[in-house]
Amino acid sequence: MDSVRGHPLLVVIDPVARSTDGESVRIAKDVLCAGAGAKICLPEGPEEFARILARRGQRRPVVIGDDRALLRVVGLLDKQRQLAEVPVSMVPVGAPAAVALSRALGVPTDTVTAARTVLDGGERPMDLLRDDSDGIVLGGLRIPCAAGGHDAVRHLLGPQVPRPSAPRDPVEVRAATEVWGGAAAGEAGAPGPWWRPAARTARTALALLAPAAGRRARVPAQRLRIEADGVLLADLDRPVRGVSVVPAARAGADGPDGARPVAGGIDGAGAGGELAEVVVHWAGEARPVRARAHAVTVSGADFHYRADAVVGGPVRTRTWTVQAGAWRLQLPRGG
Repeated sequence: MDSVRGHPLLVVIDPVARSTDGESVRIAKDVLCAGAGAKICLPEGPEEFARILARRGQRRPVVIGDDRALLRVVGLLDKQRQLAEVPVSMVPVGAPAAVALSRALGVPTDTVTAARTVLDGGERPMDLLRDDSDGIVLGGLRIPCAAGGHDAVRHLLGPQVPRPSAPRDPVEVRAATEVWGGAAAGEAGAPGPWWRPAARTARTALALLAPAAGRRARVPAQRLRIEADGVLLADLDRPVRGVSVVPAARAGADGPDGARPVAGGIDGAGAGGELAEVVVHWAGEARPVRARAHAVTVSGADFHYRADAVVGGPVRTRTWTVQAGAWRLQLPRGG
């Protein structure tokens, strides 16, 4: 479809976006409503979010929010087995770190430009990674992930602090818990946000656990077995500092300098973007190894991984397989 102007839209506004940057939400809504017939939906929780998307009819979904809102829409369409047929449009609203995936996928982060892209942009087929538990990855995954900070906060504050699927901006955390957690604000007899009594203690603990600005946290090496289309890239006898897997269509932007291609001919194959780029960083100063493959398997002692904005695991083995053109995203023309 060349343009959605004049076609009905389903505009789903994430509650976190409404709480953190209401002005950007208003601007995006005004631009979209001026260019197309738009039904505005304000879900108050994930269940309502899913119901709204399931009842969209012929309307094209547009999400106003951060990367997690995008992942939620894509995941729901995937569960409905409609991901390949329904193009997704996105207006990123949130802190830079909260919309990093959207930016990496090519979505403009300026509100007006993003809204105009929804109206006048073009659909682009996008690759994704699907794991053996039916999870999907849009932008890429990394092993290991720094997931220990929140465990320490749970130790300090007790089990009433839920484990998040990934670290978030403090403002975003506050908005999410106030909007999505517990009874609606202003409801008669409804308690305040559950975490308010411990808010200052939690923020202080997280601040102390976070690495200092400009300094990277020290990541311990792990012993992992990594295979790319059956070719062994790393084994348990040599610790690795990190592993990244990115759909090859994006690897040109994210690929590390100085990586050494693996022997065996899989590096450089798949010019059609149907492979993933795998980079293994060794402990120490050895040059990383890079390969391209259709399927990547990582195994070893219990490990966590970060898939887009979500932390998964612990698992002992996981396989990710590239699915070319599995979904469609509205992007600027000529980008």
